Amino acid sequence: MSPPRRAILRALATVTTLTLLTGATGCGGDATAGGKQTTELRYQGSVGQVTLPELAADLGYLGDVTLNWIGNVTGGPQDIQATATGQSDFGGAFNGAIVKLAAANAPITAVVSYYGSDAQTFQGYYVLDDSPIRNPRDLIGRKVGMNTLGAHAEAVLKTWLARGGLSPAEVKQVELVALPPVNTEQSLRQKQIDVAVLGGVIRDKAVAGGGIRTIFTDYALLGAFSGGTYVFRDDFVKRNPETVKAFVTGVGKAIEWARTQPRETVVARMRDIIGKRGRNEDPSLVAYWKSSGVAGRGGVISEQEFGTWIDWLAAEGELRGDRPKPADIYTNRFNPFVDGGGA
Repeated sequence: MSPPRRAILRALATVTTLTLLTGATGCGGDATAGGKQTTELRYQGSVGQVTLPELAADLGYLGDVTLNWIGNVTGGPQDIQATATGQSDFGGAFNGAIVKLAAANAPITAVVSYYGSDAQTFQGYYVLDDSPIRNPRDLIGRKVGMNTLGAHAEAVLKTWLARGGLSPAEVKQVELVALPPVNTEQSLRQKQIDVAVLGGVIRDKAVAGGGIRTIFTDYALLGAFSGGTYVFRDDFVKRNPETVKAFVTGVGKAIEWARTQPRETVVARMRDIIGKRGRNEDPSLVAYWKSSGVAGRGGVISEQEFGTWIDWLAAEGELRGDRPKPADIYTNRFNPFVDGGGA
């Protein structure tokens, strides 16, 4: 896929500070001096939704590894920042955000894809039915609401605007607004924003409510691709390789389970998981689940999924020092699905 002209990764502006912090951060629940590997992984979840690790745990695919939910997060950059600073053991984000963080010497490695776009699951850019917005130039001077700045939604939007002929100066006139995903649809309907970026089950629920239409989607623009990966700190991986392998294997198996089961079976399982965990959530969103969107079998990561963003960031002068290689940022060595294998 083609990278955007100016995808602003402002959510990672503090990355240098974070990198300094990681050097002084403790290892939390890492393996003990005696060599025993940790079997508990701290993580952040998503309100009213079931993540792939949560699904894997419920299916029994994580083996002896357990998950310790420490709260919810609304954006990928914040999630991987928590991992980089040792507040969580793993986190997930848009691959472009991971490139930026890794390029600033944050000691993290991506290990498995967890979301993407396909014909069933994608991120769409929506307006009200009576909106005059129909093409890229119509967005000049308009407000676009998205879950977080500097990540997937912004990068794809900038790609669309650039392909639509907007100059960098014109692109800057499109105002981006960060909103919690659960509030984005309401903000659009109340005309607080002009365009809402909606994905997954939140998008499907909004579309089912009527009154909105698509101006474009990431899938129509870029085709099928895995957009984000889970990362671990390098020191955690070194001390707990079997735990990381169990995690990657379990997530990969959950991806394939969800891919091969009837949709109704997956939805029922997710609804049951939400009910059992007792977080006082509305389970209605999972009824709109269609797929994970992950392109690679078992979440196997392709070089292009990072190479594209390395190329763009380097061309834009966003990378300082030596240009990283995809192999410096991700690994498939823990994934049994690599090279056509299986778990």
